[in-house]
Amino acid sequence: MVVPSAVTERHLALPTGLITAILLAIPGYFFGVWLGTLFGLFDDQNTGVILGYGFAVIGFLIGLGFLNYPLGRLMGWNMQPVPVYSDVDAVAAAARQGWTRYFSLSLDHKVIGLQYLVTILIMLLFGGIGAMLIRTSLLVPDASITPPGQYIMLIGLHAVMMIFITSAVILGPFGNYLVPLMIGARRMAFPRLEALSFWVVPPAAVILAAAIFWGGFPTGWTGYPPLSEQAGQGMDSYIVGFVLIAIALVTSGINMLATIITMRAPGMTWTRLPMFVWGIFTTAILGLLAAPVLATALIQLALDRTVQTSFFLASNGGSNYLWENLFWFFGHPEVYIFILPAFGIIMDIVPHFARKPLWGYRTGVVGLFGVTLLSWFVWQHHLFVSGIAPVLRPFYMLSTELISIPTGIIFLVTLGTLWRARVWYTVPMLFCMGFLFNFLIGGISGVYLSDVPTDVTLHGSYFSMAHFHYTIVGGEIFAMMAACYYWLPKMTGKMLSPTIGRVHFWVMFIAFNSTFFPLFIAGILDMPRRVSVYNPALQGLNQWVTYSAYALFGSMLLFAANLIYSWFFVTRPALANPWQVRGLEWQVPTPVPVNNFDRVPLIVAGPYDYGIPNARPVADFGGLVGATGGG
Repeated sequence: MVVPSAVTERHLALPTGLITAILLAIPGYFFGVWLGTLFGLFDDQNTGVILGYGFAVIGFLIGLGFLNYPLGRLMGWNMQPVPVYSDVDAVAAAARQGWTRYFSLSLDHKVIGLQYLVTILIMLLFGGIGAMLIRTSLLVPDASITPPGQYIMLIGLHAVMMIFITSAVILGPFGNYLVPLMIGARRMAFPRLEALSFWVVPPAAVILAAAIFWGGFPTGWTGYPPLSEQAGQGMDSYIVGFVLIAIALVTSGINMLATIITMRAPGMTWTRLPMFVWGIFTTAILGLLAAPVLATALIQLALDRTVQTSFFLASNGGSNYLWENLFWFFGHPEVYIFILPAFGIIMDIVPHFARKPLWGYRTGVVGLFGVTLLSWFVWQHHLFVSGIAPVLRPFYMLSTELISIPTGIIFLVTLGTLWRARVWYTVPMLFCMGFLFNFLIGGISGVYLSDVPTDVTLHGSYFSMAHFHYTIVGGEIFAMMAACYYWLPKMTGKMLSPTIGRVHFWVMFIAFNSTFFPLFIAGILDMPRRVSVYNPALQGLNQWVTYSAYALFGSMLLFAANLIYSWFFVTRPALANPWQVRGLEWQVPTPVPVNNFDRVPLIVAGPYDYGIPNARPVADFGGLVGATGGG
């Protein structure tokens, strides 16, 4: 009888962490530059920069530990995985890791949500500084403060940074943190995809900021050829940064859809989902389908700039119109990626503080899906002034006007909930009311830009810019602030000061409208956007706007001070349910346990059953253990 020899168990335990990631990203960049210079067939510089960024991101992700799991599975090794916190020692493991888990690869959706939140707020700060520099340049009607070449670079960097932020400002922090809690799940469907969707964002921001050292890019955020074909290496930062954001949108979309469809707790039927979850669900559909179109267009642009293809070069048989159609086929669904989760926030928060059932729950869901569907049929209203296919203008004018119907439905559902309600005017509710006021102005102004005659006149003016900011800043960012004041007590365990919050709201609301409403007037008076020189007769109006913008920026600094003070200096923890609401996420302790629920809850009622006689609790926490799916 032969006694088998002892088998040595092999482990894969590469040293990982943020420091390792940075140390691998730096040589990765220089290796890519060297490789691009060595094999660049036509444009060594562009090839090297793009490959450098690509290898830097790969090195960064390897350093964080993304390679450990697939490599270990490939080799059949017994791995030391990144903690998932799914066993009985999860709480102890999390406590041992402490604050350092926010600087490493984590598969806990709550950690990823807070990582997103801090990163987004830092990016928002830099984007806001860019806006202040732009408004400072417009204090005078000439280019004496910022030369035209530097001004357009400033415009482009501010715009793209803000587009990065608003793509993920709600989906990233609040979607990742709250969706599993709201549907009664213990985790996301694909935790590693969830982590990947976050960890490509910091490299994207750094790569975009690096465009400063290459002279920026002269195209604004739209990247139109032939300017993008002729631009310097700063355009390569634009290409790679946007590709990474597309990757984040696709991976996040896959994960959100899979989680909501397959991991709902027993009894969590489709008609019991919170409206915020519906907002995330429809946003995930748009991100999953729209972002690959953007990535494809960017890869084509990169090939034009490196190996001299001619997808977008009319002189070599390509078409500038191809880029415009591909970009806006992504770009207008992208606008609704910004606003759909904001709709979900408003329709979720308002019933809780109105203490009434949501008026027209199914109608509100239909409105969200109506916006999602029609968003694919409106992109060419951005091309009304381009000269392309005038015969198509009536269709796209009609489709753009039609999208106001589901948007109006969402608005009416919210107003119906407020009708005859005894509203509790908390800080989150104030921001919801501010959202309704701002978005109404943004929606009405959008009608003028959807009609060909008025759009041809107003398209390149500050009227268009004011409309966009009313819908995104006045809409999405106000909804984000409502979400911060509402959910941060659950996410951080600390209440933000309501006194500072009320001051923040009123300063922000007044300063925002004082900043952007006058720009409608400037646009009607033919002030063009994206230029630093304008009619001297408009100097007084622009100075008013600039000083109001300073006040708006100050209100955001006040929010930052409130957040830092509450998070780090307030010792008293927040109550588990300070708002006394029915939402499932508020029925768990604060701070949220690592596994979310000791037992997967059995959902027995909807989240908005206020004022209904003998209304049942939202969930039975003595339900089945480990159950998934439902409805």
